[in-house]
Amino acid sequence: MEDKITIIEGPPPVFESVNDGWALGLNESPWLYDLTLTQVRTFNGPALVERCHRAWKQGITMYLHYRDEMGLEEKAPILAARSAETADGQVLILWVRQLPEIEDLNDESDEDIDDDDEENKE
Repeated sequence: MEDKITIIEGPPPVFESVNDGWALGLNESPWLYDLTLTQVRTFNGPALVERCHRAWKQGITMYLHYRDEMGLEEKAPILAARSAETADGQVLILWVRQLPEIEDLNDESDEDIDDDDEENKE
């Protein structure tokens, strides 16, 4: 059984934070992860959702495989899936688990470094 859904062409998926109460329950784990939602166009949404359901019933983790903005291959575990029909065609809605992004250093930490340098000069 195939344990992944692969985005073959197009831009990288856009991930949105999830704040729905029911979806937050999917993220229960001893580790800290971000739960995000993405929507991808597809020709066979119901079949992909069914593949996820079959894998989950067997205890297999399904993954979303995609390329990030730099073209590197990434994968994220799929926690829930749904197919929807839109005016543009079928859309696969996926709730995935991702590691939290590392925040850039803020200005305050830069100021702390400058203060330490001045103290060493005196």
